[in-house]
Amino acid sequence: MDKKNALRAGALAAGTTLMMLLMSSPALAVTRDDGDDPGSPLGIGATLGLYVVAPLAIFAVITGLVMVLDKSDKTKLVNAKPKAKA
Repeated sequence: MDKKNALRAGALAAGTTLMMLLMSSPALAVTRDDGDDPGSPLGIGATLGLYVVAPLAIFAVITGLVMVLDKSDKTKLVNAKPKAKA
């Protein structure tokens, strides 16, 4: 791709991104919607527990189950060497 085509592609990508940003409406998070019922805010411990500890615990449980319930033959995995023909 030569320099002119790269410049054209960059300008098109930048223009498309700019138009998407200009045409999108703001979130309007200041005004409340009908039926909006926010709960109490989460503390630091609850947030870390929900978004860090819980996924890591689920990952550990799944990994442990896969390792414990693995039924593959261990000797085939260790002794799998290609046989050279001479």
